[in-house]
Amino acid sequence: MLTSLVVVFVIAYAAIALEHPIKVNKSASALVGAGLMWTIYALAAGDPHRVGEQLGESLMGTAQIVFFLIGAMTIVEVVDAHNGFEVITKRIRTSKLSTLMWLVGFVTFFLSAILDNLTTTIVMISLMRKLLAKHDDRLFFAGIIVIAANSGGAWSPIGDVTTTMLWIGGQITTMAIIKSVLLPSLASLLVPLAITAHVLRGRDVVAPELAEGEHGLRTTEFEKNLMFFMGLGILVAVPAFKTITHLPPFMGILFGLGLLWLVGDLVHRHKEDEFKQHLTLVHALSRIDMSSIAFFIGILLAVATLEHTHILTALAQWLDQSVGRQDVIVLIIGIVSAIVDNVPLVAASMGMYSLTQYPPDHFLWEFLAYCAGTGGSILIIGSAAGVAAMGLEKIHFFWYVKKISGLAFVGYFAGAGVYLVQYQLFH
Repeated sequence: MLTSLVVVFVIAYAAIALEHPIKVNKSASALVGAGLMWTIYALAAGDPHRVGEQLGESLMGTAQIVFFLIGAMTIVEVVDAHNGFEVITKRIRTSKLSTLMWLVGFVTFFLSAILDNLTTTIVMISLMRKLLAKHDDRLFFAGIIVIAANSGGAWSPIGDVTTTMLWIGGQITTMAIIKSVLLPSLASLLVPLAITAHVLRGRDVVAPELAEGEHGLRTTEFEKNLMFFMGLGILVAVPAFKTITHLPPFMGILFGLGLLWLVGDLVHRHKEDEFKQHLTLVHALSRIDMSSIAFFIGILLAVATLEHTHILTALAQWLDQSVGRQDVIVLIIGIVSAIVDNVPLVAASMGMYSLTQYPPDHFLWEFLAYCAGTGGSILIIGSAAGVAAMGLEKIHFFWYVKKISGLAFVGYFAGAGVYLVQYQLFH
């Protein structure tokens, strides 16, 4: 049984990593893998009651992450439908490419910590189309946006799916992850940013002659600001909600979503249906990326079988014996997350190491949040932000390897070095 489970998982994993060449959506591979693995486990275990209980337990953990993601993605879609992100984007104005690079890098870094790296990447690349006429310039900016978004997401419990998974799983707490990973994440951005800004120095911004047409209907300044600040406020308040009530984060995000829905309906109640239709929560729910949600469900349930059959515990013991050093193991996980998706890697790590042996805010979990979050920038397929940028700006895999991977690699190790030095000083 154990061999069959590992074989199915490896094949599903390979299909996820090779999503683009084989033209099969990674969500399909994840769901088929999860279905096959639970079927093999249920038939081989011969104890339907125990397997059913374990599946229920795994489903509860998976549902918490999925509900949280659905809530967060919907809030972001509502803000976007009201053109709320213009509150930030229209304030970015400069004539030098290097200055613009610094501005975009920092805005992306902090915005990604509040929203998430995928959404921030989409918002910032859309902005670059309005600011830059040359496609070559936009490609360079897209590369830095991917690095900045992944670095910004790593230190915030709501900034990256992998950090969110660790936070909801109880491996990290809000203040501890911010305090310990903020500086390393900043270092992983500053090094590539400094090199790129140096390369672009002296060059002027060439703006497009005609702004691209706006999609959808315009909203008033009041509606734009209200939805932007309310959406942002809800996302930022979720960690506080968890701390005060000790309820899981998904409850806070769903509560906030309900409030946003209520306010939206009240604000637009006197408008004609055809005008307000694209501003409603119902429309926002139809726009969220359900294939990503299906992927998370599939991969988390697949990893859960490896956890229940103790395969991951055995793998952790083998890694400890063969590599020995925890920091090296986590660094390897981070680099591997550039090749394969970081969500299953973190899910597997959560199953490999128990909370009794490694309590919340342990070195292992904090360093894992940093490495899995920023390591994905090394290749364009290593993170959701990279895949989004690839689609939006038609970035070729090998162009990214040639121009951006080296920068991301240097930044990754710079940040890792900062984390390790910081850990030695304060522990």
